[in-house]
Amino acid sequence: MVSLIIILWGCLLIGLMAIGGYFMFRKFLKRLPKEDGRSIMDWEEYYLEQTIHKWPQTEKDFLEELVSPVPELFRDVARQKIASKIGELSIQKDEANITRSTLIEGYILATPKKDHKFLRKKLKEKNIDVTPYEPFFKQSKEDYQENWREKYKQKNS
Repeated sequence: MVSLIIILWGCLLIGLMAIGGYFMFRKFLKRLPKEDGRSIMDWEEYYLEQTIHKWPQTEKDFLEELVSPVPELFRDVARQKIASKIGELSIQKDEANITRSTLIEGYILATPKKDHKFLRKKLKEKNIDVTPYEPFFKQSKEDYQENWREKYKQKNS
């Protein structure tokens, strides 16, 4: 009986260390510099710093509502990733302030498809029409990140 408990305890520890190692390795990969000399996290921080003054309180509150289903442990990371994508779009659009449409567009593009169901539900609660955002819902996150500048320029031309 004691040996069974020791084996189960060992398996539990190995499993927890593997899970922790996985998340640490992901963070390590995000910190590695890309071709331009900056890492993914460097760009996230850059876009946040460049657009921190553009966020009206109403949009900050709406972003908080959108990230509320994310577990508390991961919420800060999710908020930073989403806010940096929104800031990136705001810079590309040359906006003076973050608008609701930019916030929704950035949220769609920064989150995986499984989170879009929650966003649709939240937009319906707020009586916001999702029709203008349908092309973004159809794009996968990977497709958008690959050629997003060209697609954005074509859309606005």
